[in-house]
Amino acid sequence: MKKKAGLILVSSMVLLSILSACSGNNNGSNTGNNGNTPAGTEAPKEEAITEIPLPITNESFTIDYWRANDGKLTASLQNFGEMASYKKKEELTGIKAEFTHPPLGQQKDQFNLLIATKDLPDVIYYNWADAVGGPEKMIDDGRIIRLNELIDQYAPNLKKIIDSDPDVKKQISLDDGTIYMFPLLKLDALKLNATSGLIMRKDWLDKLNLKSPTTIDEWHTVLKAFKEQDPNGNGKADELPFTGNWGPGNLTKLHDFAPAFGVIGGFQIQDGKVAFGPILPGYKDFLTEMAKWYQEGLVDPEIMTNDGKAFDYKVTNNLAGSYQGGVFSGMGKYFNLMRGTDPNFNLTGVASALAPDGKSYAAFNMENKVLTYGEAITSSADKDKLKYIVQWMDYNYSPEGSDLFNFGIEGESYTKEGDTYKFTDLITKNPDGLTYDQALSKFALSIMDGPINQDSKYLDALLFDQGQKDANTEWMKQSSALALPMIRLSIDEASQVTSIMSQVNTYLNETMTAIINGSKPVSEYDKMVETIKGMGIDEAIKLHQAAYERYMNK
Repeated sequence: MKKKAGLILVSSMVLLSILSACSGNNNGSNTGNNGNTPAGTEAPKEEAITEIPLPITNESFTIDYWRANDGKLTASLQNFGEMASYKKKEELTGIKAEFTHPPLGQQKDQFNLLIATKDLPDVIYYNWADAVGGPEKMIDDGRIIRLNELIDQYAPNLKKIIDSDPDVKKQISLDDGTIYMFPLLKLDALKLNATSGLIMRKDWLDKLNLKSPTTIDEWHTVLKAFKEQDPNGNGKADELPFTGNWGPGNLTKLHDFAPAFGVIGGFQIQDGKVAFGPILPGYKDFLTEMAKWYQEGLVDPEIMTNDGKAFDYKVTNNLAGSYQGGVFSGMGKYFNLMRGTDPNFNLTGVASALAPDGKSYAAFNMENKVLTYGEAITSSADKDKLKYIVQWMDYNYSPEGSDLFNFGIEGESYTKEGDTYKFTDLITKNPDGLTYDQALSKFALSIMDGPINQDSKYLDALLFDQGQKDANTEWMKQSSALALPMIRLSIDEASQVTSIMSQVNTYLNETMTAIINGSKPVSEYDKMVETIKGMGIDEAIKLHQAAYERYMNK
């Protein structure tokens, strides 16, 4: 029987099929009337495997696999099936994946069309946070299946990870304990998630005899010096102390500085309870400071509209003093572009400014080990082949599979000395002119996303410049204590929250932008809080609190 929305049960037909696959005889035969075990006897239970046999099956077959494509991969390949790691996996396992990719940028629309049909592929890899109703609804509607019993029986590598790591066990399962995917894991979470943050021109700091700022007051001092003391040396006051790319049409990019005031720009934890940062007192202090920065010209007036081309121009023409970005696209890219034109060009990562309690807080949770991306098995998959599909999926988490999908082919894309991995010139100095991420995407999933445990050694092997390495270390100092863990809203809760937050976020973004750019006075903040409360924010907080408590009680 189906329960109310939000409670997740597999349909009885699918559940029976799974249990049959997990506990039936080795030859698949059944006993008794209609396949039931006669009274007084027990069906022999197949012993759980302890490692993935290679080949998995001597009777080769093809898995129909749907996932979004990736721009890095399409620079040289048509689909994931052409990737060296998947070719090697087919050779080892005896199972081939036939990939179907929606057009780039259309994965959400195409997923919604796909999931509404009866003719589903065997496996779907997706960001399940984008699925309407979440994986709960997908299971409730019989589109994807529960995997717990199959993992117990046929996925020794993923099972070992789940059983040995309480965080993974919490984060991989729905509130009722259901596991629905083989996910993108980051067991070395802090290091792998601390790959983006605030970035500053280190050579400008050195030229002006300044140190990296640690408090919001020091940030103001540094940005003012960037504005007034001509660190780019061209004799013009054209420096942009803080800027940003891919402008959202508002000033929410300045939320990167909100943790310095003990708040973040959305739901957060305060004193062990869920709160909404923009209605906490610290947010008014944040708006006051940002309005001062904006008035003093410390914020790029085009931060709301910059696209990638405009941002690249500002960085490579020595105009951008600081911004938020990642170690690759925000640092490595510009180190490479500037290496031959400006030998003094240097970047450094800066941790979030210290909050009133003396701690540096991240604006997002860097402790998440299980991401929302993963591969699920659909109800259309051949029930007789479920155990083979699960073993094929689990191979990615084995030691050999992990190396294969993180680094590619040994001797071609990487070499290994002890525990140290090094990418070859085929990746780092690609003869066909591919960037290192495009080149690596021909071999491995780690540079993109995929059903693997992303190995932090892959990150070490790609951080070529000291500034990147230092940034990763600096950002790791930030605490995730303000950020919510990966809570799950039920279908009903999510519907209510969406209804409330669509109004709240639109109003908040418009109002905070108006206050910072001076269109409205800071005194407008009190009215903003009352308006947001009138939109039902307390109910949204209550629903998040319920989900948070369920998560903590897992």
